[in-house]
Amino acid sequence: MSRLSLLVLSLFALTSCYRVPDKLEPQINYAIQDKYIRSLKSAFPPLDSKERQSEWGKEYMIGAAFAEKLDLYRAVTAFKRAEIFIPKNLTFRKQELEYFIILSYYLGGRYDDAIDAFDDSSLGIIDQKFPTYHDLLVILYESYSHTDDEKKALRVLQIIKNTYPDTARKLELSTAITRGDINEVNKLPYDLETKHEINTLLKDYYAGKKSISRAQALNAALPGAGFFYVGQKQSAITSLLLNSLFIAAAYHFFNNGHTAAGVITTSIEAGWYFGGIYGAGEAAKLYNERLYEAKAFNSLNQRQLFPVFFLNYGF
Repeated sequence: MSRLSLLVLSLFALTSCYRVPDKLEPQINYAIQDKYIRSLKSAFPPLDSKERQSEWGKEYMIGAAFAEKLDLYRAVTAFKRAEIFIPKNLTFRKQELEYFIILSYYLGGRYDDAIDAFDDSSLGIIDQKFPTYHDLLVILYESYSHTDDEKKALRVLQIIKNTYPDTARKLELSTAITRGDINEVNKLPYDLETKHEINTLLKDYYAGKKSISRAQALNAALPGAGFFYVGQKQSAITSLLLNSLFIAAAYHFFNNGHTAAGVITTSIEAGWYFGGIYGAGEAAKLYNERLYEAKAFNSLNQRQLFPVFFLNYGF
């Protein structure tokens, strides 16, 4: 009896080593539609007739035309050509082109390029007088966040808090939801309509969420049961069959005096067994993340909480 108890305790101890942390790591992405981009007007004055006839002006117009169609690669190329042709004394227009290049990279999801373009530009010295100062801060915050440069992201967020507090509040909420930081979501202030939307999101998520510990406990009790719990029936059947076969084989070897073969088979079975426990936990975690992503995407889209919706101007 004491040996059996020791065996059970050992199994529980080993099982605890395979626990999967109950932490969300969602991947929430969104695509920008042509219609939305076209709805955003340019913050800059239109080119006059002389500018339109210049080499840089022609490239500028080509870049803007491509950008409105979200042909962002060609847009960047045209804007960069305009940068080459533009006279040095047209500082404001040059900064306009620099901003459009950053915006194009940002909308294309090329956050590293957006940051590099900013670093190479003269936009580091602009202030609130620049027409797209607000939008540039939003772009930089999200770009730094996507590239895991938290220090710079927080620095930009502080500037936004000082100059555009409403935008800062929405950015903090958007970031918390996107990262699956539910504790932070519950702490942040927002209006009643948004509060109702967020409460619905969390209620629906918790209603459908699978317990990681339960998935692992079920798989420890009966290999495959944890996978079945999270809806992975094929994995459940495979896990049950493999573990049953190895257990049967190990019993056969030991029963017939083939101790060495029994030990080897048992060690292989232990790998399948404990690996299955960990796998069931991972399956539950993945299930929860996909569930959360779907719910969060709908809420972010409906409440227009993706940072791109905070932009006031387009091309």
